Amino acid sequence: MQLRKENILIVDDDVNIIELLQRHLQSWNYHTFKAVSVKEAVTILRDTNIDLLITDLKMPEIDGFELIKFVSEHYPKLPKLVVTGYPSVQDSLTAIKSGVVDYLTKPFTKDELKKAISKSLINRENNTIKTNKPTDNEGKAYGELIGNSEKINKVIQIIERVKDNKATVFIKGESGTGKELVARAIHYQGKFAKAPFIAVNCGAIPENLLESELFGYVKGAFTGADSNRNGFFQAANGGTIFLDEIGNASLAVQSRLLRVLQEKEVVKVGATKAEKVDIRIIAATNSDLREMIKNNTFRDDLFYRLTVVEIDVAPLRERKDDIDLLVNKFLFKYGEEYKDRFLKITPEALGVLKRYNWPGNIRELENCIQHAVIMCDKIVDVEHLPEHMKYNINFSTEELQPLKIIEKKYIEKVLRATGNNKTKAAEILQIDRKTIRQKLSE
Repeated sequence: MQLRKENILIVDDDVNIIELLQRHLQSWNYHTFKAVSVKEAVTILRDTNIDLLITDLKMPEIDGFELIKFVSEHYPKLPKLVVTGYPSVQDSLTAIKSGVVDYLTKPFTKDELKKAISKSLINRENNTIKTNKPTDNEGKAYGELIGNSEKINKVIQIIERVKDNKATVFIKGESGTGKELVARAIHYQGKFAKAPFIAVNCGAIPENLLESELFGYVKGAFTGADSNRNGFFQAANGGTIFLDEIGNASLAVQSRLLRVLQEKEVVKVGATKAEKVDIRIIAATNSDLREMIKNNTFRDDLFYRLTVVEIDVAPLRERKDDIDLLVNKFLFKYGEEYKDRFLKITPEALGVLKRYNWPGNIRELENCIQHAVIMCDKIVDVEHLPEHMKYNINFSTEELQPLKIIEKKYIEKVLRATGNNKTKAAEILQIDRKTIRQKLSE
């Protein structure tokens, strides 16, 4: 029976092993990609639709375990097959716990390789059948969204509802929470992924230019309009347009947007004839549009047209369970970029990051890790974090307790340790028996 044609990535620093595997795989009618380092493999994974990863474990700089960890977090449905010339029980157990489907020891026979590949690809097919729901990826990666918190899983569940239709979606959230990543996930995880996706920051385009940039213009519409030109809406026809910071749009632009939503047509600046468009609109803002409606700076009819489906992206301080995964993502990204290797972070430094309140949200976290990677050698520690994070940590009130309660808990701990021997406890606490009796009565 002839095996199915799939894209298989081989990662090994031994070119002889790569050539051997390529010969076998090509004889079975597979497409093969090769990488001699983890860095090169990550580049291929980001640019190519890979169906199976075959990797060695022992490699210089970044080893195969780090690649497996990266793939598990960013490509959870991708099966992983390990081939290694340095087998150990510990390595095999670690690999299996990391989601590796099979584990081959060099040298292996052609039949053993064939069976391992078949097993891995069958596992992939089974996972594909099962993983139609966002919770099946264990909340780790959904497009460019990463997290396992209840808040991010709720966002993903809504995306699953809207990704295959063209209902208008409104995304709200603080600056830096990843609103554009949510918009991209809606587009690229659905059936319209091959259609255009156009992102427009309405706050970055001068007000007098936003109208012509969005809708296009005809020759002679204004000074400098020396030819007909399409706008962002025409460019996104058939796909999705993402209007970030929609609250910055003028009332004139809002009026035109309302027509697009109602009539599914666009009129260029200076034109009289409308053009039909088949488009999904996703809008986002960190402004309070309801307050803007009260102040007559945002149209209420446009607001209700935009908010057919609302997605609220929580600030990072409300989804701190996701910090570990986000930190690993940025450590890999900037470790690869600046140090040519994957870096680790100490528990102390990670603790600081988890206690910080992140007013700049994920964007601030990414900048923080980028700074730390530049400042460290191999391991990110507290000393490598920005100064204001080291010394101005915002502890939650739950972590702070009155001195009397702390003292009481410690005295009780010492008494338990001494078998309720008050004399011994008094010696350890360096107080007399009278004082300890007094404190106990209190």
